[in-house]
Amino acid sequence: MRLALMLTSMSEHHLQLAAQIGVTDIVAPYPGTEREPLQRQCAQVLEHGMQITVIERHIPHDKLVHNKPGQAEQLAGFQQLIRNMARCGIHTLCYNWMPDDDWQRTSVTRRERGNALVTEFDLAKVNQETNPDPTNAKQLWANLENFLNQITPLAEDHGITLALHPDDPPLPNLRGQDRIITNHDAFQRLLNLNSSPANKLCYCQGSFASGGEDIPAGIRQFQDHIGFAHFRDVQGTIPKFHETFHDNGKTDMAACIRAYLESNFQGPIRPDHVPTLSGETNRHPGYEMLGRLHAIGYIKGLIDASSN
Repeated sequence: MRLALMLTSMSEHHLQLAAQIGVTDIVAPYPGTEREPLQRQCAQVLEHGMQITVIERHIPHDKLVHNKPGQAEQLAGFQQLIRNMARCGIHTLCYNWMPDDDWQRTSVTRRERGNALVTEFDLAKVNQETNPDPTNAKQLWANLENFLNQITPLAEDHGITLALHPDDPPLPNLRGQDRIITNHDAFQRLLNLNSSPANKLCYCQGSFASGGEDIPAGIRQFQDHIGFAHFRDVQGTIPKFHETFHDNGKTDMAACIRAYLESNFQGPIRPDHVPTLSGETNRHPGYEMLGRLHAIGYIKGLIDASSN
């Protein structure tokens, strides 16, 4: 497996830190549909001896998810992004099918070890104002299958892996809106929808841990289909859970690393949703830098210990 980081922001200082701690792969957020900004980012990262190998987060997709007007433009955006990625030597596109766009939390200031700040989800604190025009689960699955049928041939032709991230939190319904990528069974159904080798998974440990799934077992179950991994942990399960330091959660993280190694996972793996440490602003909850340095060291230690 290859150690990866998403940097907020992708500054020279953060890139230097990433290179110093042994990261090889950089994960970049959606760069838009113009190729030149992505090429500049790739060149900047390469100057530090690393490569951008994954694009993830903030890819416009709501019209595709809900089968709304404007979906043709969003599909064209995905297609252009794939072409640009191939030109830049980036081979993994991490996307999601969350009907509310991205992960949801009810607090970003939960206190963890040493008063570090972490994110928390508590269903009892969710604003219960419901979606006035929800898309039901059956339609969400149909829309996802249609998307895959349209996008996988292009992804295959350009050597791009599509890695679907699960819903976070993994609830089957939130604010009156169905959600479908919530457990291991949903991942298997996704794979059954489309047999393309481009149709793969982003195995996000924290998302499934908060739903009570067996994480090492899931890694082994999907070992031939994981294109990208998010290494994180939580305490608690839905309806209430919070993020933790990577060494302070409920999951046997050493067993997870052994599962990846025994599965011969060769893809990028990145820490996710790290605590905000003393001196940081918490402007980017879960995505500040110091916790990432701790997480990479912890992952490297687990890999070394499990390899000997």
